[in-house]
Amino acid sequence: MTSHTFTASDGLKLAYYVDDFSDPWREADTVLLLHSAMGSSKRFYGMVPALARRFRVVRLDLRGHGQSQVPPAEPALTMDRLVKDVLDLLAHLGLASVHIVGNSAGGYVGQRLAIEHSDKVKCLALFGSTAGLKRSQARDWLPRVAREGLRGFLAATIHERLTGDQPGLIDWFLDEASRNDTAYIGRFIGLMTTLDWYDELGGIKCPTLIVYPGAESVGSTDNYDLMRKAIPDVEVKVYEGLPHNICDMVPDRCAADVLEFIERRLSAAGA
Repeated sequence: MTSHTFTASDGLKLAYYVDDFSDPWREADTVLLLHSAMGSSKRFYGMVPALARRFRVVRLDLRGHGQSQVPPAEPALTMDRLVKDVLDLLAHLGLASVHIVGNSAGGYVGQRLAIEHSDKVKCLALFGSTAGLKRSQARDWLPRVAREGLRGFLAATIHERLTGDQPGLIDWFLDEASRNDTAYIGRFIGLMTTLDWYDELGGIKCPTLIVYPGAESVGSTDNYDLMRKAIPDVEVKVYEGLPHNICDMVPDRCAADVLEFIERRLSAAGA
């Protein structure tokens, strides 16, 4: 992975990655991947090969995650700022619009972008991503992270995120997550637990794919039913028996569903 950097409109340095193995004689759309809280762009490694064969794939390290700079405590982090980071990246790359794949908190940013800047999002694919984290137990994570550290907390609750039949993945997941700044992660999750926009989901006008784990451990699967009813043009898939982190556990399956969805919607639109 070769990282690139750009300067967001507030002066923070953010990292991103570009992979493109599409046919050089064909103009390829861009798919933007937005990762989960406590993650980084590296966590999409398993999805990139299949996606990059058909599309130009851009991955952003959300501010304070991965190789992106950690912002100071003041001013306080806001969702508006996270959305602006994506807009800044699109402007930096000269992109008028993209397809967005959002995993968990990355999907929160994608949803807000689709609601507030509908012209920027062609298709939206959400994996384990409800309309905010307010309707979950995530607020209870914060004192535990402060006591146990990020790696300790995740190790103790790993059954809520990954199945136990992939020990190599679990160790790598914990190592990668613990590279993030613990204090900032606390601020990031703290913000997300205050947010809820179920009443605004009707503002998502682009074709939307929701994929959620049947054994969801962050909030309730009922939240996805609310999204199904509220988003005008939506398709829903359930990965039965899996806990929250489906993009980590079954990346090939996730990539295949993204490809099928976007290709079919592009074909229907005559693109």
